[in-house]
Amino acid sequence: MIKKIIVSFGLLISMVTYSQEGTSSPYSFYGIGDVTFKGTVETRSMGGVSVFPDSIHVNLQNPAQYASLKLTTFTTGGTYSLYKAKTETQEDKSRRTALNYLAVGVPAGKLGFGFGLIPYTSVGYKIQQLANDNTEISRRYNGIGGINKVFFGAGYKLSKKLNIGVDVQYNFGNIETKSLRFVDGVQFGTRELNASNIQGVNFNTGITYQTKIKNKFDFFSSFTFSPQSNLKLENSRKIATIQFFTQGSEFVVDEQVQDIKNTTVKLPSKITFGTGFGVAKKWLLGSEVSFQSTSDLTNRFTDIDNVKYENSSRFSLGGYFVPNYNSYSSYFKRITYRGGLRYENTGLIIENQSIKDFAGNIGLGLPLSGTFSNINIGLEIGKRGTKYAGLIEENYINISVGLSFSEKWFVKRKYN
Repeated sequence: MIKKIIVSFGLLISMVTYSQEGTSSPYSFYGIGDVTFKGTVETRSMGGVSVFPDSIHVNLQNPAQYASLKLTTFTTGGTYSLYKAKTETQEDKSRRTALNYLAVGVPAGKLGFGFGLIPYTSVGYKIQQLANDNTEISRRYNGIGGINKVFFGAGYKLSKKLNIGVDVQYNFGNIETKSLRFVDGVQFGTRELNASNIQGVNFNTGITYQTKIKNKFDFFSSFTFSPQSNLKLENSRKIATIQFFTQGSEFVVDEQVQDIKNTTVKLPSKITFGTGFGVAKKWLLGSEVSFQSTSDLTNRFTDIDNVKYENSSRFSLGGYFVPNYNSYSSYFKRITYRGGLRYENTGLIIENQSIKDFAGNIGLGLPLSGTFSNINIGLEIGKRGTKYAGLIEENYINISVGLSFSEKWFVKRKYN
């Protein structure tokens, strides 16, 4: 047991650096980057619906669900993403591979708790504007980094039907953005390098309720609330005259450090409601809606003036179907088949255009024979933004794989 905990923490630490470039979206320039965490592979495959209690999967969206665990569970998941960015005249493709989460959930009677690490936001883009007939100026932009969350949470079963829970999250990370500017025919160009070291603490609370309807159907409901919190940013800016070589390297001729203020970014409050109906371990259909006060969000630096924010919202619909979870004759009958839809107003307004995100999901839960562990696979196809008004439309395909290993860690000895 101790070895498993040590290995888990080792993976948590190594993941911090590995997951720093989980997106290739130009929209990640704004605010604190793209919010890349959409839930575990299981919930993401159902459009993000997380209302269903589960005894062998860790729910990272509602801490009250820790009390539903029956086995100690180690879970991790990653995503391979394909992007196609389009404007009215151009298009480009990119790909990314990122680790999405790493967590451990432990049951302890009526109490359950969990801990882990989640890459919450990500910054990652490379944009090039070359000189043409209309301008002699070439520009290059790129950014990396993001925010990670280390969390510890606990859930408690107040009764057979009602769970409550809370988790505390420590946010940390760094974001670095760089812009290069060259005039055609001029030997030297300019470079602006902005960096922010980020830290802050926030909380998430949750409640779940479940009951039987006519002794046959199961009804589930959930509620989570995250109050507004602050992220403190230690900012720096360097302006340099550089010589740029064809191999991509830069030679700094002269560099100056500008005096720039540290800032505080508000992490918006968030409310989520969810309901579900069906027959547990057979089929379930659920929906979820969340509202976030992103109108309070600001940029890292105060001199970015082409963007505004509005309150964001997300609507999810999804569920699963299991033909026969304890079938001995057919493996395919024990597979969990998942699907869902997600529509989101991201809260980002650029050039007076609200940036929307829509995606469809399907997934499979593949049990490992002789155990309660399983492999979860999900496919997400979606579109974000618009190619009009000088903006970018992103079409993306996300292929996610999650591993969930469940077993009893704490077994009372029968013999000394």
